[in-house]
Amino acid sequence: MAVYEHTYQPYPGKLTPERTRFLVIPRYAWQDVFSSRLFGALFVVCFVPVLIESVLIYLHHNTSALAIMNIRAADLFTLGGTFFRVFSNIQEWFAFILTMIVGPPLISRDLSNNALPLYLCRPFSRAEYVLGKMMVLIVMLSAITWIPGLLMFIFQCFLDGTDWMWQNLWIAGAIFVSNWSWIILLTLLSTALSALLRWRLAASAAIFAFFTISVPVSLMITGLFRTRWGMALSPSFIMQRITESLFRNQSALSINGQTFPVGAAWFVYAIICALCLLVLTRRVRAYEVVK
Repeated sequence: MAVYEHTYQPYPGKLTPERTRFLVIPRYAWQDVFSSRLFGALFVVCFVPVLIESVLIYLHHNTSALAIMNIRAADLFTLGGTFFRVFSNIQEWFAFILTMIVGPPLISRDLSNNALPLYLCRPFSRAEYVLGKMMVLIVMLSAITWIPGLLMFIFQCFLDGTDWMWQNLWIAGAIFVSNWSWIILLTLLSTALSALLRWRLAASAAIFAFFTISVPVSLMITGLFRTRWGMALSPSFIMQRITESLFRNQSALSINGQTFPVGAAWFVYAIICALCLLVLTRRVRAYEVVK
């Protein structure tokens, strides 16, 4: 409109608080993601192991059902760290599948269409933009990992009593820390590859290769040089080693007769996260100078 007409007016509505303005990014991203019925069905399937876990916990305390099936409670599995670790691992791999679908286009779509100037001219910073993109995955993956895991732990505590809860409270901590470690790694890696490659299929393939192809490569290096440190190149092994230590698994993973140190696994994990943050810092800019 022409300025001399003076018909423009400021926005009369209520302003969004500055601290929560970046949440508009995940809100519209979730609408776009769940507009697909196929993805919605996949998201529902992710809760099937949780349903199975709840049924197993209930049957473990239902003497009538055990008597009908002619099963003794002593013959059943133990509701301890191993039980919750197995279902925690299953949910983490469901989170990996969702990340391969949702993560790659988060930033690459904005970069390929030169949309970052439109985002960053709004009243939020680059850090808030990246955090908004990460929230898409963080909330979605939390809904299928540590939240149902802790709910199942609470369900078991309700059926077995407070004595069991205080003796096994470390299991809740293991579920929370291991799942959050997995979520942070998947979120940082997917957003970094999305910003680096700019092509959805390439980013999805890179995420898949990072966790799967790295395993045989690290095993080959370990076998050739007869050293356990070759497994540091496998993020899947690193996360598995961290998870095993959190759930107090006595049969820890060993390479060439030697156990990979937990401290070294956390150190490699920190390096991967730091590299992903570095990539995001370098790639997420309003303008790019092409030489």
